[in-house]
Amino acid sequence: QVQLVESGGGLVQAGGSLRVSCAASGRAFSNSNMGWFRQAPGKEREFVAHISWSGDSTNYADSVKGRFTISRDNAKNTLYLQMNSLKPEDTAVYYCAAARVTFSSRSYRYPMNYDYWGQGTQVTVSS
Repeated sequence: QVQLVESGGGLVQAGGSLRVSCAASGRAFSNSNMGWFRQAPGKEREFVAHISWSGDSTNYADSVKGRFTISRDNAKNTLYLQMNSLKPEDTAVYYCAAARVTFSSRSYRYPMNYDYWGQGTQVTVSS
């Protein structure tokens, strides 16, 4: 079992930076593949980034590649998403998610493959 709590969201101007965090409780965090997703009003939840349990492998949506960085600190049971060069279209509720399975191919992109979710944190980027 993994409980996830996001924090660090807020209002930022376009071009600015923000780091959101996801604190996990439970021993399973260090064995879990982790992902960040986001959901804007009226839109489906979409993949943002994924990191393997060891941190050795990361993957990004094309829309954030080169601007966002996912990382984790297993000693602190915390997942991070550093967001730079933010754009108004990045405005959404950001969710972290944990998966107990080993992903094959690009299955990390699909919300249905994750077992645990946080409550989300709002990120708003003004133009």
